[in-house]
Amino acid sequence: MTQSAVEIHAYSRAEKRHTWSEMWGMIFKTLWRNKKSRVGLIILGIFILVAITGPLLAPYSIADTNFATSAAPSARHWLGTTQAGQDVLSQLIVGTGDSVITAFGVGFIATLLAIILGISSGYAAGWLDDILSFITNVFLVLPGLPLLIVLASYAPGKGIGLIILIVGFTSWPWGARVLRSQVATLRSRDFILAAKLAGDSAPRILVREVLPNMLSLVIASFLSSSLYGLLTAVGLEFLGLGDPNAVSWGSMLYWAQNAGALMNGQWAWILAPGLCIACFGMSLVFINFGFDELSNPRLRGDYE
Repeated sequence: MTQSAVEIHAYSRAEKRHTWSEMWGMIFKTLWRNKKSRVGLIILGIFILVAITGPLLAPYSIADTNFATSAAPSARHWLGTTQAGQDVLSQLIVGTGDSVITAFGVGFIATLLAIILGISSGYAAGWLDDILSFITNVFLVLPGLPLLIVLASYAPGKGIGLIILIVGFTSWPWGARVLRSQVATLRSRDFILAAKLAGDSAPRILVREVLPNMLSLVIASFLSSSLYGLLTAVGLEFLGLGDPNAVSWGSMLYWAQNAGALMNGQWAWILAPGLCIACFGMSLVFINFGFDELSNPRLRGDYE
């Protein structure tokens, strides 16, 4: 029985000759075939393109204050100007970069911590699982928004990096809990037992056997953490806890609220960053439909 398990494991390894590029190519084809996911990829691609080329696309410099103050939308300034005489459209385009970096930065940190702590806790047994589960439970019951406000208020310095670190290091427990429960169901499967009998170490089993089977969950955790990170960062910046000199969607809403944009008829100053936030979040939700299809083949017929 033992020899058979080892032979099966060796055969499965021989079958896993696909490169990472081939695997991601298959994932992309599945996502592109899904109509909702395709729309999400296109929208997200536009945001990423604008984030990379923002300063080149902006019609004016965001530091230019030579325009009329608090002007309504016009042919020259499509979204109007701020109370300081800056072009709102230019701020929106340039601010896309910081907003996208914030979202993906938080998603990366939160997902990395969720993978390390969640998978380790689910695969281990005994005292290590108890300690990691206790840490996860403590972070789960901490009041999120008040904690973020306190940390952002008293942390030295302001800026996008600080917000990414604060939000990223406080938003991992939900993903860790989901990954832990999934790994706990996998650790007794035959292919895991076969890998142990073949002499594989625990880190190798986690990376080569466990993690690929949870790819859709990991990506879903990244997407949800990115969306949460963007919304939380916008909320902190709207409360004035971000860098007031930085340009992002959240800081635009902060200055628009301070200037009484709605009272002065500058609706575009508030509506434009709000729509960008909504569209960015919608793109991540649509992309997640494709990853649901990857993890559950029975859904493939529903999206065609």
